[in-house]
Amino acid sequence: MNKSQFLTELKEILCGLPDNDIQSSLDYYSEIIDDHIEDGFTEEDSVSQVGNPQEIAKQILADTPILKLVKQRIKPKHKISTLEIMFLILGSPIWLSLLIAAIAVVVSVYVSLWAAVVSLWACEAAFCGSALGGAIASVCLFASEGDIFAASIMVAAALVLIGISILFFFVCRASTKGMVLLTKKLTLRIKSCFLRKERAQ
Repeated sequence: MNKSQFLTELKEILCGLPDNDIQSSLDYYSEIIDDHIEDGFTEEDSVSQVGNPQEIAKQILADTPILKLVKQRIKPKHKISTLEIMFLILGSPIWLSLLIAAIAVVVSVYVSLWAAVVSLWACEAAFCGSALGGAIASVCLFASEGDIFAASIMVAAALVLIGISILFFFVCRASTKGMVLLTKKLTLRIKSCFLRKERAQ
């Protein structure tokens, strides 16, 4: 792939971003390729060192605020006629309520998933607190009543709870990482929808 093909493909993938953002990205990668060529690499080698246009576009998209994409998407391509405005107003009880319902469903599912993660961390805190309480209780039982048997049981229970809390910590950490990864993927998927719709037009 030569420089022209690389920039053309990148421009096509980024279609849907604001024009100045696309141009600044193209200028940036064009300059990088030119720098590699000046260092003695061939044009094809320079392009291959820059990377895959798909991966580069994915990173650019991840760094672009979603509000900028929405603003670019809803920017009218032509002047809205009076008839179109009337249809929007008259249809708003239907399309607006459906839009709000769809957003509410998505947000509620997302919040529920995060609530599950928070609940896991609350269980982890409970295990840790119980283990600490068991250790303190064993000391108190031994010091106040001299009951070695009861104190030993409390120590054993505290050790079991410590073991459970250590194992549960990894579950909590994995679920948190999973939700963060899911958030990034969902954000990127939503942003990609704006680009795909724009390219289809």
